[in-house]
Amino acid sequence: MLPAGKSVASFTKLGHRILSCCKTRPVLSNQAAKASTVSVVNEPILDYAPGSQERQKVKEALKKRWSQQEDIPCVIGGKEIFTGNTEKEVAPFDHQHVLANVHYADKTVVETAIKTALEVREEWDRRPLKERVDILMKAADLISGKYRADLVASCMLGQAKTVFQAEIDIVCELADFYRFHGMYALDWLENSQPISTSESTNTVHCRGLEGFVAAIAPFNFTAIGGNLAGTPAMMGNAVLWKPSPSAVYSSFLVFNILREAGIPDGVINFVPADGPTFGDTVTSSPDLACVAFTGSTGTFKRLWQQVGENLNIYKTFPKITGECGGKNFHLIHPTADVESSIIGTLRSAYEFGGQKCSACSRLYVPESMWPAFKESLIEKQKQIKLGSPLDFTSFLSAVINEPAYKKVKSYVDYAKESPNLKVLAGGTCDDRVGYFVEPTLVEVSDPNDRIMKEEIFGPVISAYVYPDNKFDEVVNFIDNTSNYSLTGALFAGDSDVIDSACSVLRDTAGNFYVNDKSTGSVVGQQPFGGARNSGTNDKPGSALYPLRFVSPLTVKTTHSPLREWRYAHMAE
Repeated sequence: MLPAGKSVASFTKLGHRILSCCKTRPVLSNQAAKASTVSVVNEPILDYAPGSQERQKVKEALKKRWSQQEDIPCVIGGKEIFTGNTEKEVAPFDHQHVLANVHYADKTVVETAIKTALEVREEWDRRPLKERVDILMKAADLISGKYRADLVASCMLGQAKTVFQAEIDIVCELADFYRFHGMYALDWLENSQPISTSESTNTVHCRGLEGFVAAIAPFNFTAIGGNLAGTPAMMGNAVLWKPSPSAVYSSFLVFNILREAGIPDGVINFVPADGPTFGDTVTSSPDLACVAFTGSTGTFKRLWQQVGENLNIYKTFPKITGECGGKNFHLIHPTADVESSIIGTLRSAYEFGGQKCSACSRLYVPESMWPAFKESLIEKQKQIKLGSPLDFTSFLSAVINEPAYKKVKSYVDYAKESPNLKVLAGGTCDDRVGYFVEPTLVEVSDPNDRIMKEEIFGPVISAYVYPDNKFDEVVNFIDNTSNYSLTGALFAGDSDVIDSACSVLRDTAGNFYVNDKSTGSVVGQQPFGGARNSGTNDKPGSALYPLRFVSPLTVKTTHSPLREWRYAHMAE
Protein backbone atom coordinates (compact mmCIF):
# COMPACT_ATOMS: atom_id res chain seq x y z
CA MET A 1 0.00 0.00 0.00
CA LEU A 2 1.27 3.51 -0.82
CA PRO A 3 0.93 6.44 1.61
CA ALA A 4 -2.40 8.25 1.35
CA GLY A 5 -2.64 10.73 -1.48
CA LYS A 6 0.00 9.10 -3.65
CA SER A 7 -1.12 7.88 -7.05
CA VAL A 8 0.63 5.31 -9.21
CA ALA A 9 1.43 5.95 -12.86
CA SER A 10 1.51 2.60 -14.56
CA PHE A 11 3.52 1.54 -17.54
CA THR A 12 1.57 0.94 -20.68
CA LYS A 13 3.25 -1.24 -23.25
CA LEU A 14 6.67 -2.69 -23.72
CA GLY A 15 8.96 -1.12 -26.21
CA HIS A 16 12.05 0.67 -27.17
CA ARG A 17 11.51 4.20 -28.43
CA ILE A 18 10.29 6.54 -25.69
CA LEU A 19 6.73 7.37 -26.57
CA SER A 20 5.53 9.43 -23.66
CA CYS A 21 6.06 10.64 -20.14
CA CYS A 22 3.10 9.99 -17.93
CA LYS A 23 1.85 11.09 -14.54
CA THR A 24 4.52 11.55 -11.89
CA ARG A 25 4.60 11.24 -8.12
CA PRO A 26 7.30 11.60 -5.45
CA VAL A 27 9.86 8.79 -5.72
CA LEU A 28 9.89 6.46 -2.73
CA SER A 29 13.68 6.32 -2.51
CA ASN A 30 16.64 8.05 -0.98
CA GLN A 31 16.51 10.54 -3.84
CA ALA A 32 14.58 13.80 -3.62
CA ALA A 33 13.26 13.76 -7.17
CA LYS A 34 10.33 12.70 -9.25
CA ALA A 35 10.27 9.64 -11.47
CA SER A 36 8.39 9.55 -14.74
CA THR A 37 7.07 6.29 -16.01
CA VAL A 38 7.92 5.72 -19.63
CA SER A 39 6.76 3.41 -22.37
CA VAL A 40 9.27 2.13 -24.89
CA VAL A 41 9.23 -0.09 -27.97
CA ASN A 42 11.93 -2.18 -29.64
CA GLU A 43 14.24 -0.27 -31.96
CA PRO A 44 13.19 -0.94 -35.59
CA ILE A 45 15.73 -2.95 -37.57
CA LEU A 46 16.85 -1.27 -40.79
CA ASP A 47 17.34 -3.59 -43.77
CA TYR A 48 20.12 -1.75 -45.67
CA ALA A 49 18.56 -2.66 -49.01
CA PRO A 50 20.23 -1.42 -52.21
CA GLY A 51 19.48 2.26 -52.73
CA SER A 52 18.49 2.86 -49.11
CA GLN A 53 19.75 5.88 -47.21
CA GLU A 54 21.10 3.77 -44.36
CA ARG A 55 23.13 1.64 -46.77
CA GLN A 56 24.78 4.72 -48.27
CA LYS A 57 25.60 6.14 -44.84
CA VAL A 58 27.22 2.90 -43.72
CA LYS A 59 29.29 2.68 -46.89
CA GLU A 60 30.55 6.19 -46.25
CA ALA A 61 31.36 5.32 -42.64
CA LEU A 62 33.16 2.14 -43.72
CA LYS A 63 35.30 4.05 -46.21
CA LYS A 64 36.24 6.66 -43.64
CA ARG A 65 37.01 4.24 -40.83
CA TRP A 66 38.97 1.89 -43.10
CA SER A 67 41.29 4.73 -44.06
CA GLN A 68 42.11 5.62 -40.44
CA GLN A 69 44.01 3.81 -37.70
CA GLU A 70 42.95 4.60 -34.15
CA ASP A 71 45.12 4.91 -31.07
CA ILE A 72 42.88 3.74 -28.21
CA PRO A 73 43.87 4.60 -24.62
CA CYS A 74 42.66 3.54 -21.24
CA VAL A 75 40.29 6.19 -19.89
CA ILE A 76 40.27 6.60 -16.10
CA GLY A 77 38.21 9.36 -14.55
CA GLY A 78 38.06 11.11 -17.91
CA LYS A 79 41.84 11.05 -18.31
CA GLU A 80 43.23 9.26 -21.35
CA ILE A 81 46.19 7.04 -20.46
CA PHE A 82 48.47 5.93 -23.27
CA THR A 83 50.45 3.20 -21.55
CA GLY A 84 52.73 2.35 -24.47
CA ASN A 85 51.98 -1.34 -23.94
CA THR A 86 49.98 -1.79 -27.14
CA GLU A 87 48.25 -4.59 -28.96
CA LYS A 88 46.90 -4.38 -32.50
CA GLU A 89 43.26 -4.99 -33.33
CA VAL A 90 42.93 -6.14 -36.94
CA ALA A 91 40.08 -6.80 -39.34
CA PRO A 92 39.39 -10.56 -39.07
CA PHE A 93 38.59 -10.81 -42.78
CA ASP A 94 41.85 -9.02 -43.70
CA HIS A 95 44.24 -9.62 -40.82
CA GLN A 96 47.01 -7.49 -42.29
CA HIS A 97 44.82 -4.42 -41.93
CA VAL A 98 45.27 -2.76 -38.52
CA LEU A 99 42.20 -0.95 -37.22
CA ALA A 100 43.60 0.22 -33.92
CA ASN A 101 46.57 0.20 -31.58
CA VAL A 102 45.15 -0.45 -28.13
CA HIS A 103 46.98 0.67 -24.99
CA TYR A 104 46.70 -2.01 -22.33
CA ALA A 105 46.44 -1.36 -18.60
CA ASP A 106 48.91 -2.89 -16.17
CA LYS A 107 48.13 -3.63 -12.53
CA THR A 108 48.86 -0.04 -11.47
CA VAL A 109 46.44 1.40 -14.03
CA VAL A 110 43.71 -1.06 -12.99
CA GLU A 111 44.27 -0.10 -9.34
CA THR A 112 44.00 3.57 -10.31
CA ALA A 113 40.70 2.81 -12.02
CA ILE A 114 39.43 1.13 -8.85
CA LYS A 115 40.44 4.13 -6.72
CA THR A 116 38.80 6.53 -9.16
CA ALA A 117 35.57 4.52 -9.26
CA LEU A 118 35.35 4.49 -5.47
CA GLU A 119 35.88 8.26 -5.31
CA VAL A 120 32.89 9.03 -7.56
CA ARG A 121 30.58 6.20 -6.50
CA GLU A 122 28.77 7.84 -3.59
CA GLU A 123 27.91 11.11 -5.34
CA TRP A 124 26.71 9.22 -8.43
CA ASP A 125 24.62 6.79 -6.37
CA ARG A 126 22.88 9.68 -4.62
CA ARG A 127 21.59 11.10 -7.88
CA PRO A 128 17.91 10.37 -8.53
CA LEU A 129 17.39 7.17 -10.49
CA LYS A 130 15.38 9.12 -13.07
CA GLU A 131 18.40 11.32 -13.82
CA ARG A 132 20.62 8.28 -14.33
CA VAL A 133 18.01 6.59 -16.50
CA ASP A 134 17.69 9.71 -18.62
CA ILE A 135 21.41 9.57 -19.42
CA LEU A 136 21.12 5.99 -20.68
CA MET A 137 18.01 6.90 -22.63
CA LYS A 138 19.95 9.71 -24.29
CA ALA A 139 22.74 7.26 -25.09
CA ALA A 140 20.16 4.98 -26.73
CA ASP A 141 18.98 7.87 -28.90
CA LEU A 142 22.56 8.67 -29.94
CA ILE A 143 23.12 4.99 -30.77
CA SER A 144 20.01 4.71 -32.92
CA GLY A 145 20.44 8.13 -34.46
CA LYS A 146 23.58 10.23 -34.72
CA TYR A 147 26.08 7.37 -34.47
CA ARG A 148 24.16 4.53 -36.09
CA ALA A 149 26.24 4.27 -39.26
CA ASP A 150 29.55 4.59 -37.43
CA LEU A 151 28.56 1.90 -34.92
CA VAL A 152 27.48 -0.52 -37.63
CA ALA A 153 30.69 0.13 -39.57
CA SER A 154 32.83 -0.45 -36.47
CA CYS A 155 31.22 -3.86 -35.89
CA MET A 156 31.58 -4.85 -39.53
CA LEU A 157 35.28 -3.98 -39.54
CA GLY A 158 36.26 -5.12 -36.07
CA GLN A 159 34.16 -8.25 -35.68
CA ALA A 160 33.56 -9.17 -39.35
CA LYS A 161 29.79 -8.91 -38.97
CA THR A 162 27.58 -8.47 -41.98
CA VAL A 163 25.68 -5.20 -42.04
CA PHE A 164 22.51 -6.90 -40.78
CA GLN A 165 24.28 -8.70 -37.93
CA ALA A 166 25.98 -5.45 -36.93
CA GLU A 167 22.67 -3.59 -37.02
CA ILE A 168 20.86 -6.00 -34.72
CA ASP A 169 23.81 -6.06 -32.31
CA ILE A 170 25.40 -2.70 -31.71
CA VAL A 171 22.37 -0.57 -32.61
CA CYS A 172 19.09 -2.35 -31.88
CA GLU A 173 20.04 -4.60 -28.99
CA LEU A 174 22.20 -2.04 -27.20
CA ALA A 175 19.61 0.73 -27.51
CA ASP A 176 16.99 -1.78 -26.35
CA PHE A 177 19.04 -2.70 -23.29
CA TYR A 178 19.35 0.91 -22.18
CA ARG A 179 15.72 1.81 -22.80
CA PHE A 180 14.09 -1.32 -21.42
CA HIS A 181 16.32 -1.57 -18.36
CA GLY A 182 15.61 2.08 -17.63
CA MET A 183 11.89 1.49 -17.95
CA TYR A 184 12.03 -1.62 -15.76
CA ALA A 185 14.06 0.16 -13.07
CA LEU A 186 11.63 3.06 -12.84
CA ASP A 187 8.69 0.68 -12.87
CA TRP A 188 10.14 -1.29 -9.97
CA LEU A 189 10.78 1.89 -7.96
CA GLU A 190 7.26 3.14 -8.60
CA ASN A 191 5.24 -0.02 -8.23
CA SER A 192 7.11 -2.49 -6.01
CA GLN A 193 7.13 -0.61 -2.72
CA PRO A 194 6.19 -2.48 0.46
CA ILE A 195 2.93 -2.08 2.36
CA SER A 196 2.47 1.04 4.46
CA THR A 197 -0.10 1.33 7.27
CA SER A 198 -1.62 4.02 9.45
CA GLU A 199 1.18 3.35 11.96
CA SER A 200 4.15 3.50 9.57
CA THR A 201 5.33 4.37 6.09
CA ASN A 202 7.60 1.74 4.59
CA THR A 203 9.83 2.30 1.61
CA VAL A 204 12.65 0.52 -0.21
CA HIS A 205 15.53 2.69 -1.35
CA CYS A 206 17.33 1.79 -4.57
CA ARG A 207 21.05 1.87 -3.68
CA GLY A 208 23.96 0.86 -5.84
CA LEU A 209 26.41 -1.73 -4.58
CA GLU A 210 29.03 -0.65 -2.05
CA GLY A 211 32.30 -0.90 -3.96
CA PHE A 212 32.88 -1.19 -7.71
CA VAL A 213 31.59 -3.40 -10.52
CA ALA A 214 34.07 -5.23 -12.76
CA ALA A 215 32.42 -5.58 -16.19
CA ILE A 216 34.20 -8.14 -18.38
CA ALA A 217 32.86 -8.26 -21.94
CA PRO A 218 32.99 -10.75 -24.85
CA PHE A 219 33.97 -10.13 -28.47
CA ASN A 220 30.86 -11.38 -30.19
CA PHE A 221 28.30 -8.77 -29.11
CA THR A 222 29.35 -5.19 -28.45
CA ALA A 223 25.84 -4.69 -27.09
CA ILE A 224 26.67 -7.07 -24.26
CA GLY A 225 29.74 -5.05 -23.32
CA GLY A 226 27.77 -1.81 -23.45
CA ASN A 227 25.11 -3.40 -21.26
CA LEU A 228 27.55 -4.91 -18.75
CA ALA A 229 28.96 -1.43 -18.16
CA GLY A 230 25.90 0.74 -18.76
CA THR A 231 23.14 -0.96 -16.78
CA PRO A 232 25.10 -1.28 -13.50
CA ALA A 233 26.09 2.39 -13.87
CA MET A 234 22.45 3.33 -14.39
CA MET A 235 21.63 1.59 -11.11
CA GLY A 236 24.09 3.75 -9.18
CA ASN A 237 27.33 1.82 -9.50
CA ALA A 238 30.85 2.81 -10.55
CA VAL A 239 32.26 0.46 -13.17
CA LEU A 240 35.53 -0.80 -14.61
CA TRP A 241 34.80 -1.92 -18.19
CA LYS A 242 37.25 -4.39 -19.68
CA PRO A 243 36.33 -4.88 -23.33
CA SER A 244 37.33 -8.00 -25.22
CA PRO A 245 40.73 -7.62 -26.96
CA SER A 246 38.90 -8.41 -30.21
CA ALA A 247 36.19 -5.77 -29.73
CA VAL A 248 37.96 -2.74 -28.26
CA TYR A 249 37.47 -0.91 -31.57
CA SER A 250 33.66 -0.91 -31.43
CA SER A 251 33.48 -0.77 -27.62
CA PHE A 252 35.49 2.45 -27.46
CA LEU A 253 32.93 4.13 -29.70
CA VAL A 254 30.12 3.02 -27.36
CA PHE A 255 32.11 4.26 -24.36
CA ASN A 256 32.48 7.70 -25.91
CA ILE A 257 28.77 7.80 -26.71
CA LEU A 258 28.03 7.15 -23.02
CA ARG A 259 30.32 10.04 -22.10
CA GLU A 260 28.57 12.32 -24.61
CA ALA A 261 25.21 11.28 -23.16
CA GLY A 262 26.31 12.54 -19.75
CA ILE A 263 27.95 9.70 -17.81
CA PRO A 264 30.28 11.56 -15.41
CA ASP A 265 34.01 10.95 -15.53
CA GLY A 266 34.99 7.98 -13.39
CA VAL A 267 31.56 6.36 -13.28
CA ILE A 268 32.54 4.09 -16.18
CA ASN A 269 36.27 3.61 -16.64
CA PHE A 270 37.49 2.09 -19.91
CA VAL A 271 40.21 -0.44 -19.09
CA PRO A 272 41.56 -2.58 -21.94
CA ALA A 273 43.83 -5.21 -20.40
CA ASP A 274 44.86 -8.81 -20.75
CA GLY A 275 42.55 -11.14 -18.85
CA PRO A 276 44.81 -12.34 -16.02
CA THR A 277 46.08 -8.84 -15.18
CA PHE A 278 42.58 -7.43 -14.95
CA GLY A 279 41.03 -10.47 -13.26
CA ASP A 280 43.79 -10.90 -10.67
CA THR A 281 43.71 -7.20 -9.76
CA VAL A 282 39.97 -6.74 -9.39
CA THR A 283 39.41 -9.98 -7.47
CA SER A 284 42.17 -9.07 -5.00
CA SER A 285 40.59 -5.69 -4.18
CA PRO A 286 38.66 -5.50 -0.88
CA ASP A 287 36.20 -3.17 -2.61
CA LEU A 288 35.02 -5.58 -5.29
CA ALA A 289 31.21 -5.48 -5.22
CA CYS A 290 30.31 -7.40 -8.37
CA VAL A 291 31.76 -9.31 -11.30
CA ALA A 292 29.54 -8.85 -14.35
CA PHE A 293 30.86 -11.27 -16.94
CA THR A 294 30.16 -12.70 -20.37
CA GLY A 295 32.65 -15.06 -21.97
CA SER A 296 33.99 -18.60 -21.72
CA THR A 297 32.95 -21.02 -19.00
CA GLY A 298 36.58 -21.68 -18.11
CA THR A 299 37.34 -18.02 -17.50
CA PHE A 300 34.17 -17.55 -15.47
CA LYS A 301 35.05 -20.52 -13.25
CA ARG A 302 38.51 -19.07 -12.69
CA LEU A 303 37.08 -15.71 -11.63
CA TRP A 304 34.55 -17.38 -9.33
CA GLN A 305 37.32 -19.45 -7.77
CA GLN A 306 39.44 -16.35 -7.21
CA VAL A 307 36.54 -14.59 -5.50
CA GLY A 308 36.05 -17.62 -3.28
CA GLU A 309 39.73 -17.78 -2.35
CA ASN A 310 39.72 -14.07 -1.46
CA LEU A 311 36.40 -14.09 0.37
CA ASN A 312 37.88 -13.01 3.71
CA ILE A 313 39.33 -9.76 2.31
CA TYR A 314 36.12 -8.29 0.91
CA LYS A 315 34.10 -5.56 2.61
CA THR A 316 30.92 -7.15 1.27
CA PHE A 317 30.09 -10.44 -0.41
CA PRO A 318 30.63 -9.76 -4.14
CA LYS A 319 27.81 -10.56 -6.50
CA ILE A 320 28.79 -12.74 -9.45
CA THR A 321 26.78 -12.65 -12.65
CA GLY A 322 27.84 -14.50 -15.76
CA GLU A 323 26.73 -15.71 -19.16
CA CYS A 324 28.93 -18.33 -20.77
CA GLY A 325 28.67 -20.72 -23.69
CA GLY A 326 26.32 -23.35 -24.99
CA LYS A 327 26.00 -26.54 -26.98
CA ASN A 328 22.65 -25.65 -28.41
CA PHE A 329 20.34 -28.09 -30.19
CA HIS A 330 17.62 -28.26 -32.81
CA LEU A 331 15.33 -31.25 -32.35
CA ILE A 332 13.20 -32.08 -35.38
CA HIS A 333 10.05 -34.18 -34.97
CA PRO A 334 8.54 -36.13 -37.92
CA THR A 335 5.54 -33.74 -37.88
CA ALA A 336 7.72 -30.64 -38.28
CA ASP A 337 7.54 -28.19 -41.16
CA VAL A 338 10.60 -29.38 -43.08
CA GLU A 339 11.41 -26.16 -44.92
CA SER A 340 11.09 -24.00 -41.82
CA SER A 341 13.28 -26.43 -39.87
CA ILE A 342 15.98 -26.30 -42.53
CA ILE A 343 16.02 -22.52 -42.88
CA GLY A 344 15.98 -22.06 -39.11
CA THR A 345 18.88 -24.47 -38.71
CA LEU A 346 20.93 -22.83 -41.46
CA ARG A 347 20.50 -19.37 -39.99
CA SER A 348 21.10 -20.43 -36.42
CA ALA A 349 24.23 -22.45 -37.20
CA TYR A 350 25.96 -20.19 -39.69
CA GLU A 351 25.00 -16.54 -39.07
CA PHE A 352 28.02 -14.62 -37.78
CA GLY A 353 30.05 -17.77 -38.34
CA GLY A 354 28.38 -19.65 -35.49
CA GLN A 355 29.96 -17.25 -33.02
CA LYS A 356 26.78 -16.67 -31.05
CA CYS A 357 26.59 -18.42 -27.71
CA SER A 358 23.07 -19.43 -28.77
CA ALA A 359 24.06 -20.83 -32.21
CA CYS A 360 22.75 -24.27 -33.14
CA SER A 361 25.63 -26.73 -32.91
CA ARG A 362 23.88 -30.11 -32.73
CA LEU A 363 20.96 -31.33 -34.77
CA TYR A 364 18.63 -34.32 -34.29
CA VAL A 365 16.61 -35.36 -37.37
CA PRO A 366 14.26 -38.36 -37.88
CA GLU A 367 15.22 -40.99 -40.46
CA SER A 368 12.09 -40.43 -42.53
CA MET A 369 12.91 -36.76 -42.97
CA TRP A 370 16.69 -36.92 -43.26
CA PRO A 371 17.16 -37.50 -47.01
CA ALA A 372 15.06 -34.48 -47.99
CA PHE A 373 16.35 -32.43 -45.07
CA LYS A 374 19.98 -33.16 -45.92
CA GLU A 375 19.57 -32.52 -49.61
CA SER A 376 17.83 -29.19 -49.11
CA LEU A 377 20.19 -28.01 -46.38
CA ILE A 378 23.26 -28.81 -48.49
CA GLU A 379 21.75 -27.13 -51.54
CA LYS A 380 21.02 -23.96 -49.56
CA GLN A 381 24.43 -24.13 -47.95
CA LYS A 382 26.06 -24.11 -51.39
CA GLN A 383 24.34 -20.80 -52.10
CA ILE A 384 25.80 -19.16 -48.99
CA LYS A 385 28.50 -16.62 -49.73
CA LEU A 386 31.48 -16.60 -47.37
CA GLY A 387 33.47 -13.42 -47.81
CA SER A 388 34.25 -9.91 -46.68
CA PRO A 389 31.47 -8.10 -44.79
CA LEU A 390 32.23 -5.12 -47.02
CA ASP A 391 30.58 -7.18 -49.77
CA PHE A 392 26.92 -6.81 -48.84
CA THR A 393 26.05 -10.08 -50.60
CA SER A 394 28.05 -12.09 -48.03
CA PHE A 395 26.02 -14.20 -45.62
CA LEU A 396 28.93 -14.65 -43.20
CA SER A 397 32.57 -13.69 -42.94
CA ALA A 398 35.72 -14.69 -41.06
CA VAL A 399 35.88 -15.95 -37.49
CA ILE A 400 37.22 -13.44 -35.01
CA ASN A 401 40.95 -14.20 -34.70
CA GLU A 402 43.74 -16.72 -35.13
CA PRO A 403 43.11 -18.70 -31.89
CA ALA A 404 39.44 -19.04 -32.82
CA TYR A 405 40.38 -20.12 -36.35
CA LYS A 406 42.75 -22.78 -35.07
CA LYS A 407 40.18 -24.11 -32.61
CA VAL A 408 37.40 -24.38 -35.19
CA LYS A 409 39.77 -25.88 -37.76
CA SER A 410 40.81 -28.55 -35.25
CA TYR A 411 37.18 -29.74 -35.06
CA VAL A 412 36.85 -29.69 -38.85
CA ASP A 413 40.05 -31.76 -39.14
CA TYR A 414 38.78 -34.13 -36.47
CA ALA A 415 35.53 -34.59 -38.41
CA LYS A 416 37.49 -35.41 -41.56
CA GLU A 417 39.66 -37.97 -39.80
CA SER A 418 37.20 -39.70 -37.46
CA PRO A 419 35.59 -42.96 -38.71
CA ASN A 420 32.41 -42.05 -36.79
CA LEU A 421 31.94 -38.73 -38.59
CA LYS A 422 31.24 -37.75 -42.16
CA VAL A 423 31.64 -34.24 -43.56
CA LEU A 424 28.65 -33.73 -45.85
CA ALA A 425 29.32 -30.14 -46.88
CA GLY A 426 31.96 -27.48 -46.35
CA GLY A 427 35.12 -28.27 -44.43
CA THR A 428 37.50 -25.82 -46.11
CA CYS A 429 39.60 -23.53 -43.91
CA ASP A 430 41.86 -20.74 -45.19
CA ASP A 431 43.68 -18.10 -43.14
CA ARG A 432 45.92 -16.58 -45.80
CA VAL A 433 43.97 -13.31 -46.00
CA GLY A 434 41.35 -13.64 -43.29
CA TYR A 435 40.32 -16.29 -40.78
CA PHE A 436 37.82 -18.03 -43.04
CA VAL A 437 36.06 -21.29 -42.17
CA GLU A 438 33.52 -22.63 -44.65
CA PRO A 439 30.12 -23.56 -43.19
CA THR A 440 30.44 -27.25 -42.38
CA LEU A 441 27.80 -29.96 -41.96
CA VAL A 442 28.87 -33.16 -40.23
CA GLU A 443 26.87 -36.38 -39.82
CA VAL A 444 27.59 -38.43 -36.71
CA SER A 445 26.91 -42.09 -36.03
CA ASP A 446 27.38 -41.76 -32.26
CA PRO A 447 25.35 -39.04 -30.51
CA ASN A 448 27.86 -39.18 -27.66
CA ASP A 449 30.75 -38.16 -29.88
CA ARG A 450 32.74 -35.23 -28.50
CA ILE A 451 31.72 -33.08 -31.46
CA MET A 452 28.15 -33.32 -30.14
CA LYS A 453 29.18 -32.25 -26.62
CA GLU A 454 31.96 -29.67 -26.84
CA GLU A 455 31.41 -26.03 -27.68
CA ILE A 456 33.05 -25.17 -31.03
CA PHE A 457 31.98 -21.53 -31.52
CA GLY A 458 32.27 -21.66 -35.27
CA PRO A 459 30.19 -22.47 -38.38
CA VAL A 460 30.11 -26.22 -37.74
CA ILE A 461 26.94 -28.22 -37.10
CA SER A 462 26.75 -31.93 -36.31
CA ALA A 463 23.67 -33.98 -37.17
CA TYR A 464 22.49 -37.24 -35.63
CA VAL A 465 19.79 -39.20 -37.47
CA TYR A 466 17.42 -41.09 -35.15
CA PRO A 467 14.73 -43.73 -35.85
CA ASP A 468 11.31 -42.10 -35.96
CA ASN A 469 9.95 -44.37 -33.24
CA LYS A 470 12.79 -43.40 -30.86
CA PHE A 471 11.79 -39.75 -30.49
CA ASP A 472 11.01 -40.03 -26.77
CA GLU A 473 14.40 -41.65 -26.17
CA VAL A 474 16.12 -38.85 -28.04
CA VAL A 475 14.32 -36.28 -25.93
CA ASN A 476 15.55 -37.93 -22.76
CA PHE A 477 19.01 -38.32 -24.25
CA ILE A 478 19.24 -34.59 -25.02
CA ASP A 479 18.26 -33.77 -21.45
CA ASN A 480 21.28 -35.70 -20.18
CA THR A 481 23.84 -34.98 -22.91
CA SER A 482 25.24 -31.53 -22.24
CA ASN A 483 26.70 -29.62 -19.30
CA TYR A 484 25.33 -26.48 -20.94
CA SER A 485 21.80 -25.13 -20.72
CA LEU A 486 21.54 -22.06 -22.91
CA THR A 487 19.25 -22.46 -25.92
CA GLY A 488 17.35 -25.23 -27.65
CA ALA A 489 14.67 -25.50 -30.30
CA LEU A 490 11.92 -28.02 -31.01
CA PHE A 491 10.30 -28.19 -34.45
CA ALA A 492 7.03 -30.12 -34.41
CA GLY A 493 3.48 -29.86 -35.69
CA ASP A 494 1.85 -32.06 -33.04
CA SER A 495 0.73 -30.04 -30.00
CA ASP A 496 0.84 -33.09 -27.70
CA VAL A 497 4.42 -33.78 -28.76
CA ILE A 498 5.32 -30.15 -28.10
CA ASP A 499 3.79 -30.25 -24.61
CA SER A 500 5.47 -33.49 -23.54
CA ALA A 501 8.87 -32.69 -25.06
CA CYS A 502 8.96 -29.20 -23.57
CA SER A 503 8.22 -30.69 -20.17
CA VAL A 504 11.15 -33.11 -20.38
CA LEU A 505 13.51 -30.51 -21.86
CA ARG A 506 12.66 -27.72 -19.41
CA ASP A 507 16.13 -27.80 -17.80
CA THR A 508 18.10 -28.02 -21.04
CA ALA A 509 17.84 -24.34 -21.92
CA GLY A 510 17.28 -20.92 -20.44
CA ASN A 511 15.79 -19.86 -23.79
CA PHE A 512 13.66 -22.49 -25.49
CA TYR A 513 12.12 -22.06 -28.93
CA VAL A 514 9.18 -23.89 -30.47
CA ASN A 515 9.19 -23.91 -34.29
CA ASP A 516 11.86 -21.23 -34.43
CA LYS A 517 15.65 -21.12 -34.52
CA SER A 518 17.68 -21.10 -31.32
CA THR A 519 19.13 -17.61 -31.92
CA GLY A 520 17.68 -14.12 -32.16
CA SER A 521 16.36 -13.29 -28.70
CA VAL A 522 14.92 -9.77 -28.50
CA VAL A 523 15.19 -7.50 -25.46
CA GLY A 524 11.85 -7.26 -23.70
CA GLN A 525 10.46 -10.24 -25.63
CA GLN A 526 12.81 -13.15 -24.94
CA PRO A 527 15.05 -12.23 -21.97
CA PHE A 528 18.29 -14.13 -22.46
CA GLY A 529 20.44 -16.44 -20.34
CA GLY A 530 21.02 -20.02 -19.32
CA ALA A 531 22.01 -22.21 -16.40
CA ARG A 532 24.31 -25.17 -15.80
CA ASN A 533 27.69 -24.27 -17.32
CA SER A 534 25.99 -21.61 -19.45
CA GLY A 535 25.88 -19.12 -16.60
CA THR A 536 23.84 -17.65 -13.77
CA ASN A 537 20.73 -16.97 -15.91
CA ASP A 538 20.27 -13.34 -14.91
CA LYS A 539 18.06 -12.52 -17.91
CA PRO A 540 19.30 -9.22 -19.33
CA GLY A 541 16.44 -7.71 -21.26
CA SER A 542 13.99 -8.31 -18.42
CA ALA A 543 12.86 -6.56 -15.24
CA LEU A 544 14.97 -9.04 -13.26
CA TYR A 545 18.30 -7.81 -14.60
CA PRO A 546 18.70 -4.26 -13.20
CA LEU A 547 17.93 -5.58 -9.72
CA ARG A 548 21.11 -7.67 -9.81
CA PHE A 549 23.07 -4.45 -9.38
CA VAL A 550 21.30 -2.88 -6.41
CA SER A 551 21.55 -3.26 -2.65
CA PRO A 552 18.04 -2.38 -1.47
CA LEU A 553 17.58 -0.46 1.78
CA THR A 554 14.28 -0.82 3.64
CA VAL A 555 13.20 2.14 5.77
CA LYS A 556 10.32 2.17 8.26
CA THR A 557 9.07 5.59 9.41
CA THR A 558 6.80 5.28 12.46
CA HIS A 559 4.08 7.90 12.93
CA SER A 560 3.08 7.12 16.53
CA PRO A 561 5.76 7.51 19.23
CA LEU A 562 5.99 4.75 21.84
CA ARG A 563 4.62 5.64 25.28
CA GLU A 564 4.59 2.30 27.09
CA TRP A 565 7.24 -0.39 27.42
CA ARG A 566 4.83 -3.01 28.81
CA TYR A 567 2.85 -5.39 26.56
CA ALA A 568 -0.86 -6.09 27.11
CA HIS A 569 -0.30 -9.68 28.16
CA MET A 570 1.73 -8.46 31.13
CA ALA A 571 -1.26 -6.82 32.87
CA GLU A 572 -2.27 -8.43 36.19
